[in-house]
Amino acid sequence: MKLDYNLNLEQTQKLIITPELKLAITLLQYSALEMQEHIQEELVNNPVLEVIENKEEEKPESEEAELEVPDEQISGDDFPWEEYFRDMGLDSAPDAPGSIKQTSDPLPTVENYSGVTGTMLEDLLSQLRLLPLTAREYSMAAYLAGNLDSNGYLQGEIEERAPALGTNVRELEKALRIVQKLEPTGIGCRNLQECLALQLAKLEDPPEIAEKIVNNYLPAAADERYRYIASRLGCDEQSVKEAVEFIRTFNPKPGSVFGEGEETRYIIPDVIVEKVDKEYVVMGNEGSAPYLTISPFYQKMLKGEKNDEQLSSFIKNKIEKAYWLIRSIEQRRLTIFKVSQQIVDIQKPFLDQGIKKLKPLTLKEVAANVGVHESTVSRAAAKKYIQTPRGMFPLKFFFSSGLSGAGGNDYSAPSIKSHIQELVGAENQNKPLSDQHLAELLKERGIKISRRTVAKYREEISIPPSYKRRR
Repeated sequence: MKLDYNLNLEQTQKLIITPELKLAITLLQYSALEMQEHIQEELVNNPVLEVIENKEEEKPESEEAELEVPDEQISGDDFPWEEYFRDMGLDSAPDAPGSIKQTSDPLPTVENYSGVTGTMLEDLLSQLRLLPLTAREYSMAAYLAGNLDSNGYLQGEIEERAPALGTNVRELEKALRIVQKLEPTGIGCRNLQECLALQLAKLEDPPEIAEKIVNNYLPAAADERYRYIASRLGCDEQSVKEAVEFIRTFNPKPGSVFGEGEETRYIIPDVIVEKVDKEYVVMGNEGSAPYLTISPFYQKMLKGEKNDEQLSSFIKNKIEKAYWLIRSIEQRRLTIFKVSQQIVDIQKPFLDQGIKKLKPLTLKEVAANVGVHESTVSRAAAKKYIQTPRGMFPLKFFFSSGLSGAGGNDYSAPSIKSHIQELVGAENQNKPLSDQHLAELLKERGIKISRRTVAKYREEISIPPSYKRRR
């Protein structure tokens, strides 16, 4: 076999994602808060970037002349100290340099200070320190307190945790009872039944029927099967209903009083819609992200003749990155505006009449009207919010599947769910509507839907089946 080298010319086409295109795609799918964080990071890393701020109104020359004071007049005894202290809200100058002015204003009270609440673990440990416990009892109780979830329930089984502490189940059970004596009542329990039973035990004279319901018929009480419970306990149905309502006054999640759980999320709308003369005007939220520009100082420095090659290359590189960032941000704003404008035009009946008029909408439909790819519309709608006269919604809310109805009308999934909620809310509680009956009533409204689809939508909006809704 003979090996040889040849030089050939080929012309091919390839799809290459440039760094600039990658930056534009990344910025498009950022939320408003993520966009602000990215801009702040770029302002720190790129010195040629500046934020465009509103310039203050220039003061008249006469005022500027009055404010200008020669340097020799600032120091010495000629400075108007009395006028200075009067402008600062003080009656007169302090008695001596460095002294503190004594006023007759009352000191702020305790109510003026915001209360700083600690975490659930910190609060429980502070309560344990006040109890007369041995070092071993305290360590076991503190260990159990550290294994509570955000709702205040113990995670895991006692039998599994005892070997890890080098103790037996009986001793760890004793430590758990110590934790369960802490406030709030019901903390440290292993399940809902134990939590409610502990809260009942703290009452001086709890109803006997309530104790029996918590210990033996809690699932039936959750399903509101009052007749079944009454037949088992040998009492009337009204007494069972009153006992269940009494049990519902307890806190099933005692750890929630500490406010622990998911982190607070702040929403900044990217688009604002206002109604003007029966028309909806779409505006970008100017405060969601600052406007950037390239510093004139570095532009002049780049044009300077005395700059060395290394400095010029550094400034040129930073200016190019700043230019692409500004261009990508502007392209992001324009894309979001176009997508939002199309959504508002299509969903105008929803803005006028409410959720029942929400139309089914797909990414493909909006992409065809805007003239971009579906993936671009998906990125533009991701993690973006629009503020409308009917409230604030994520842009993804307006994209949903639907069904064709009578008369050529289309109904989106949220619209059908709204109809189901309305029918269930108006039903007779003694004879709740079945899924088949709901499908027939929806058909009368022009919505052709099967029983299985009704059941699917009903479960998605957390409506129990008809036998659980019966009173």
